Parts: sequence; C-alpha cells; structure tokens
Amino acid sequence: MSAEIYIVIFLSLSPLHPPPPPSPQATQDELKASYRRLCMLYHPDKHRDPELKSQAEQLFNQVHQAYEVLSDPQSRAIYDIFGKKGLEVEGWEIVERKRTPVEIREEYERLQREREERRLQQRTNPKGTISVGVDATDLFDRYDEDFEEMPGGGFPHIEINRMHISQSIEAPLTNSDTAMLSGSLSTHNGNGGGNINMTVRRVTSAKGWGELEFGAGDILGPLFGMKVFRNLTPRCFLTAQCGMQFSPRGVRPSCSLMTARHLDQNTMGYLQWRWGPHSSMTTSVVRDTKTSHFTLALQLGVPHSYLMMSYQYKFQDEDQTKVKGSIKTGWFGTVVEYGAERKISRHSVLAATVSVGVPQGVTLKIRLARANQTYLFPVHLTDQLLPSAVFYATVGPLLVYMAIHRLVLLMQESVRRIIEGEESKMGLIILNAWYGKFVTDNSVRQERAQVIDVTVPLQCLVKDSKLILTEASKAGLPGFYDPCVGEDKSLKLLYQFRGVMHQVLSADTEALRIPKQCKYTTTTQPLYNHYSTLTTTIS
Repeated sequence: MSAEIYIVIFLSLSPLHPPPPPSPQATQDELKASYRRLCMLYHPDKHRDPELKSQAEQLFNQVHQAYEVLSDPQSRAIYDIFGKKGLEVEGWEIVERKRTPVEIREEYERLQREREERRLQQRTNPKGTISVGVDATDLFDRYDEDFEEMPGGGFPHIEINRMHISQSIEAPLTNSDTAMLSGSLSTHNGNGGGNINMTVRRVTSAKGWGELEFGAGDILGPLFGMKVFRNLTPRCFLTAQCGMQFSPRGVRPSCSLMTARHLDQNTMGYLQWRWGPHSSMTTSVVRDTKTSHFTLALQLGVPHSYLMMSYQYKFQDEDQTKVKGSIKTGWFGTVVEYGAERKISRHSVLAATVSVGVPQGVTLKIRLARANQTYLFPVHLTDQLLPSAVFYATVGPLLVYMAIHRLVLLMQESVRRIIEGEESKMGLIILNAWYGKFVTDNSVRQERAQVIDVTVPLQCLVKDSKLILTEASKAGLPGFYDPCVGEDKSLKLLYQFRGVMHQVLSADTEALRIPKQCKYTTTTQPLYNHYSTLTTTIS
C-alpha cells in the first residue's frame, strides 16, 4: 500500500529512470536508506541539463514529502488505510498519538461524518433572526404621584411587549434550481401571527435568474409572487417583482421595478419604483470603500416621503470596529441614530445603536450576530426627548462594555502570571479546553455554538499545579455557561505537566483531578508531539 506513493513519484519521470520502489512492508531502516539514495540521485546539483535539472528538482521535493509521510507511524497508517485522500482530510491532525490502525480508522470516519454535516449545512444555508422588544419607558416617563397609591409602585415596570422569530433554509434541487423555505412568528402586546413562504429559484443563464414565491399566513392570507433579475450590462442590472396578496378585504396587487448601475469602482446608484399599498419612487447613492460606507437616499411616496443620509467609518483593526451615524427626516418626523459595531469573537459581532426621534422618542438597539443567527434587542426608553434617556442610552452600553473588557484583561493578566509560575516549576499548564456537547477542537462545532472555549477559566482554577473539580455540573464554574441546554455535555482539555502533554475527557457532572488520579475514574492519555502535523501534501 505504501508503495503507491513511490509509484506515483517514480513513474512520473521520463528521462530519469529510478530504481524499483521498496515494498509496502519496508522497514524504517529500508525507507531511510532508499530516501538517502534517491536524494543523491535526484539532487538538482547532480544535473546540468536545464530540463533534467527541473525534473530532478520536482522529484527531489516529492521524495522528501513522501519520506515525511512514511517515516511517521500515524500518517503512514492513515495512508495505508485510506491512501492520499486520508492525508488531506481536514482535521486529521487531531488524531491522538499512540493509536492503533483500527482507532485511526474510527477517527477518520468520524471526521468524514463531520465534513458531510458541514457540507449539508453549507448547502442548506440556514439563517435566523430573533427580535425581543423591551418596553422600559417606565424608567423615564413615570410620574411618582401616580404610583404612590399603587402596590409596588416604587419599582419601575419593565416588560417584553413584542417578539419576532424568523428562520429560512435553502435546498439545492439541481445545478440551476434551488428551493427556499422560510417562516416567521410575531407577537405584539398580546396579539400574534405567523406566515410561511416557499420560493423556487431557477438560474436561467449567467446573466439572470427568476423565482416564484408562494406564501400563507393567518393575517393577510395567501400570497403569490414572481421576481426576475437580469444583468443588462457589466455595470448595470435590473430587478422586477410582482405579487398578489389575497386578504379578507380582497385581492391586493403590487409590483416594483429597480435598476442599479456602477457609477465608479466603489459607488452604486439605485432607482426604484413601487406600486401598491405603499406606492413610492426612491433613488439612492451608496459609496462603500475600505474605510467608510456612505448612503444618501430620497423617497417620494404615499404615505411616506423622506430624505436619509448615513455614514459609517471602518477602523483598520483586528476587531473590525465601526462607528456610524445617520439622519432621516420626512412626513413622519425626524430620527437621528448613532452607534458602534465591534467583532467580539471569531464568529460574533456586537453592535449598539441609539435612536433619537420625534415623535418616536429614545430607543437603544442591541444586535448580536453569531454565524448565520442574528439576535435583536430594541429597548424603548421614552416617548419623549429626555436628555437623561439619551445620556444613559449612550453611556450605559459603553460602561458595560468597558467593564467586561477590563474584566477580561484582568483575567488574561492573571492567567499569564499563573502560566509563568507553572512554567518556572514545570507545573500544570492548560493548553486548550472545550466544554459542550460534541467536544472537539474542530472549528465547525464552535460555529454551531455546541462547544465553548474554557481554556482561560480553567487555567485560573489551577492551584499549586493541580486542578480539582467536584462532582457537579461544570456550567456553574466561573467563566462557564451552558452552550446546549438539555444536552449531555463533556469537558475535553489538553494540558502539559512536567513537559509532557496529556489529554483528558470528563463527563459534565464527573469529578476531575489532574494531574494525579487518586480515586477519580477520569482517564488521561499522554500526547507526545500532539501539535506535529503534516505540513506538506503528496501531489
């Protein structure tokens, strides 16, 4: 089996004739001797002819890559079982050392299942939004004399007055056809409703596509619509849409037409006409560069006409910080918004926006985007323009963020001191730790929020080169939380003690004590050279 690598390498030559490859049962000494002989034979300096020199250089690199694979027992076992494809599987490097070929096969099959799950998720492309509206006007608009006579009137009343949940998935049918299913549920002040939509899209050519939409809901009734997209020129496209809404009041037709054109490399111009229950004509200019985003829009329509301008500045930092501001004025009044957005983790973005308007009042909007899921929390503070509400809506989120950020920095500094102390005495160092349902260091699981990284909190719990956890759910530990409520969870960590790396897997409520095992049943395994991975691929 291992000889296949050599066959691929050696038989790819034409002028140079290599010796016969070693057998798949070749020992390490035989492989080393063959490797040295081939290096001397195919060393580029041994050939003066340019063509032979180029071929020899390619072979020299391939021989080196093949030797790296075959000289490592684990990578050789993977290749013997699965061939070159097995070496290219994403995540194979986490296969634990000192495993048998049977265990390696099981690990490989598990990684293959994870890849299939990831491909399925990418194909379905699930997206969701959860919005929870909070009415906190009692904090600023209350009148003390009205509450003195009411039981419990001394405490402001804050309630959730609206919720909205929406979810959508895609299902590719053929290379040109895709089906999309979406649904939503909404409730406001005790009254709620929902709808479901089915859309089928067909790509007709490289220049356009069309789609049909069918929908039904408990408020407006059935819906039928069509939409067409077409690239008119390399710099201009057109979108046309029409629909029929069947409601208790009769059939309500609608249609819209939008055209857009690239004005320059970073600027787009849009012109949209809409006819129906809310007829309007809208024109807008959007300029998006590496450091800024600017939008100017004007709408003339019934019943709403407005002028809107917004600007966003993008900082060139690792956290992708953005600050933005906008003003919108029209028949309905005037609204001024300002806020900031910041990346808080690899797949999460947190944003806060303050909206001040007449007659809307003051509202604080908090948005958390996690992978394809979005969580919105609009908090309505007051129906009036109160300076106190504007002040607290602006300063409050900043102080909370700064306090959390400061706490994280203090924890990181504490961890740094603990690690330095443990390193000085060859003690216990937590290299990586994950807590959740399918505990793995695969990034896909983290994107699905099934596990959380708890390396820093666990290192803070290390005392005198020991980590002791009692028989209780680990979700209650400082720095932990439950990433999958109601599911069976585990704690998996990789640590170093006395210069040797170990890995341990512990159930959620199982006691844990490392590095000593005492009466606890948790097992640990040494992981020598755990981070050594195959850095080159056999071509």
